[in-house]
Amino acid sequence: MPLRIFNNVSSLNTQRSLDTNNNRVSQTVERIASGIRVNRAADDGASFAISESLRSDTRALKQAGRNINAAISLVNTADGSLNEVSSTLIRLRELAANAATGTIGNTERETLQLEFNALKLEIDRIASTAEFNGKKLLNGDLSNAASERINITLGIDSSSGNQLDLNSELDITDVSTNGLGLAASDISTSDGAVAAVEAIDSIIDGFNAIRGRVGATQARLDRAANSLNITATNIQAAESILRDADLSSEFAELTKSQILVQSSTAMVGQSNISPNAVLQLLQ
Repeated sequence: MPLRIFNNVSSLNTQRSLDTNNNRVSQTVERIASGIRVNRAADDGASFAISESLRSDTRALKQAGRNINAAISLVNTADGSLNEVSSTLIRLRELAANAATGTIGNTERETLQLEFNALKLEIDRIASTAEFNGKKLLNGDLSNAASERINITLGIDSSSGNQLDLNSELDITDVSTNGLGLAASDISTSDGAVAAVEAIDSIIDGFNAIRGRVGATQARLDRAANSLNITATNIQAAESILRDADLSSEFAELTKSQILVQSSTAMVGQSNISPNAVLQLLQ
């Protein structure tokens, strides 16, 4: 093998191998420290591009899940207020039925009328104050006829299939006494009490239909939330396969690279000693 002084090719090749092995150690340490196999596009361009798209989808699905949870809270709040109105209507019907009987006098009816009026005021109070995050729930703003719509994004994008119009689903009309047609009801007379019983019976039937739509919407939102969670989990698992580091494999790679660095370092020293053989020719 030729002996050269100015260009020690053997030493240069060994130094290049040492640099390569040092870079491998650095990359492996970065993967172990971050837990991510693909930290940049240069690590694996195809996996990086696909995983970025999957990560974007996961974030969108998780946001949609938060949207659904907020909608569930809104519907639950409305349902709680509707439950109070429903209980009040049942009590109003009880008072009207009591006032309609002929075994009580005008004095008793006037007493019943006092509670009847107080409960009607309570219905109006609930209808005007029930709200969620500034949105009125029982004043007609959630009816299908409302001009301002409340749309909930249920999926990965804003396509029509991933939009839920709460107004059309719930169709909660104005449940104040005016909206229910209960404002003029009076039970201070026997005839008025009989008419009130019939009116309240009809109102309760319509009210039960509203409660049914609210319950159906609650069930649908719960199912949508479960479906989103499953989809988000599966997409995140796919991203993990592409991007996350296999630590057992990385530790094995680190050990191998460290051994190669040590051997390369030793060989650099040996290759730098080789030109000293030229001195022997001069002796």
